[in-house]
Amino acid sequence: MLKQLQTMLSELYGIEQLHDVLDYVVTDRCFLRAVEAPGTARDTEEKLLICQSGDELALSLYLAPELLERLQDCDPCRRLEPGNFADFCTVLEGVSHFNYVAWNATADRSVTLHELEMQAEVDKYAGALAVLAGQPDSALRDSLFECLFGDPVFADNLRPAERERYRSASAFAARFCRTLVRRFPHGLSRPGMLGELRTFYRLSQPDKVSHIQAAVFS
Repeated sequence: MLKQLQTMLSELYGIEQLHDVLDYVVTDRCFLRAVEAPGTARDTEEKLLICQSGDELALSLYLAPELLERLQDCDPCRRLEPGNFADFCTVLEGVSHFNYVAWNATADRSVTLHELEMQAEVDKYAGALAVLAGQPDSALRDSLFECLFGDPVFADNLRPAERERYRSASAFAARFCRTLVRRFPHGLSRPGMLGELRTFYRLSQPDKVSHIQAAVFS
């Protein structure tokens, strides 16, 4: 399923992904605690670990084993529904982070944490739309935007700066996805939304924010 989600996102954005996410997944909490910097560890089911030394970039994607077990029992690629939607978003966020960092690193482009989170929120919306396109009777089809952005919940143990980053990223992504709903009512079935998503993906953080603001008032 992880490879399927990675391929789906890569195809959505028309990017070549040279690194298989499965080669970078770890599920051992002991490994996670061992490599995290002191004072930064918090209990989470998904985390992209990044270590840069000179021109070398090392990545690992931690996914909790119980998260993967739940998704194996109720695969969202076969049936995305309210009961597995949160887990789908968690694992898709991890794959999104991995794809975005790896693709930008290949192009020798830096990525900010705010940009990473903002793109992940957009990826959740676009990824869910792509999955739901093959599930016409899903109960989520008409409530997807509200499920993602209606009342975002953030972890209690976030530091103030982290909470503000997540809140801001979610708010900007919601504004962008709202314009997608308005401008492209046919979703991904017509080329317009796909082209807009691909343009957005390739923008830097300042240009993403400017693009969102322009789209809101267009």
